Amino acid sequence: MEEKPVIRVKNLYKIYHVGETAVHALDGLSFDIRRGEFCAIVGPSGSGKSTLLNMLAGLEPPSRGEIVIAGTHIEHMTENELVAFRRERVGFIFQSYNLLPTMNAQENVAFPLSFRRMRPEERMRIAQEYLKLVGLGKVMDHMPGQMSGGQQQRVGIARALAVKPEIIFADEPTGNLDSRTTMDVLKLMQSIVREQRQTLVMVTHDNQIASYADRRFHIVDGKIHRID
Repeated sequence: MEEKPVIRVKNLYKIYHVGETAVHALDGLSFDIRRGEFCAIVGPSGSGKSTLLNMLAGLEPPSRGEIVIAGTHIEHMTENELVAFRRERVGFIFQSYNLLPTMNAQENVAFPLSFRRMRPEERMRIAQEYLKLVGLGKVMDHMPGQMSGGQQQRVGIARALAVKPEIIFADEPTGNLDSRTTMDVLKLMQSIVREQRQTLVMVTHDNQIASYADRRFHIVDGKIHRID
């Protein structure tokens, strides 16, 4: 029996009204993403790719259409239900790392686990495990300001993974990194998806970065131009 997709998008629209004009940021998108896939949403600035990511993550409601994640229709959820959904099922990797400057690497990774009734020592043990997984076992006590951009992004990846999410959303995750570090981070994300069977959806404007993904959804003017 074929496994159901972990993300199913059907006839998705996002329409903004600017004065009398209706602007279609997303114009009838439909696609599926399977569990364990690394997918890239690729397109130029203003193509609708970040809007799509925000909708998949439940950060922005669609004008119409369906978004089914792990069997649940998120377009019908209340704000409280969406907060719980993001906390329990989703991990985020940001371009700007979004680390808390007053916490060391281990505390940053452990922080999202504090919302799950878990003892502090258990949270720190899990954080340690994931920092080792991303190759940062030796700098767990370093503050963000003591780490390079690449190290900070690895902390961000460990933090996203530590909550054991069904899906990880990454918004231009290598935007602030040099080309060598970008390659290292993308290879790390690739191997984690394969080993942990995570589903990773990454937004990028860069075709070369997108080439690390299993599939690429090319978006132009709010429509899927092609999938390869």
